[in-house]
Amino acid sequence: MSNQNKVKVLFVCMGNICRSPSAEGVFNKLIQEQQLQNNFDIDSAGTHAYHIGEAPDLRSQRAAKDREVDLSMLRARKVVMGDFEDYDYLLAMDQDNHAIMLEACPEEHQHKIKLFLEYASHLNTTEVPDPYFGGTYGFETVLDLIEEASTGFLEQLKKS
Repeated sequence: MSNQNKVKVLFVCMGNICRSPSAEGVFNKLIQEQQLQNNFDIDSAGTHAYHIGEAPDLRSQRAAKDREVDLSMLRARKVVMGDFEDYDYLLAMDQDNHAIMLEACPEEHQHKIKLFLEYASHLNTTEVPDPYFGGTYGFETVLDLIEEASTGFLEQLKKS
């Protein structure tokens, strides 16, 4: 499969050190388990430049590692204009980041921007809460939500 045919997915939160790298890691693990990694190009980014070049939050790394997801090699970056053209899906972790991307995105690419939890509609929430200022349980909750949405997203892609 050539690079053109890959499904390109960008997971987006605010700083790219908790939620979006967790989503990148969880989704990568899911597609590797199903031997679909050659069909995808996965990345994550933040809408803000607070943590560019930093590794994911250690609490995110620890919680993910407990689920056999390694985030240690990931580095934070900011969403750039080219991402709107390059990616097929830009999946926001919450309404704020969804709105920020829509505002920055050229109109012809706005259809690519979605809330990640749209793919887990049975959860009755549209947002992955930012665990940064919360306790450890917040990181577990984030991973639970991300796992559900990752499964739903992959199922949706397989159908289409």
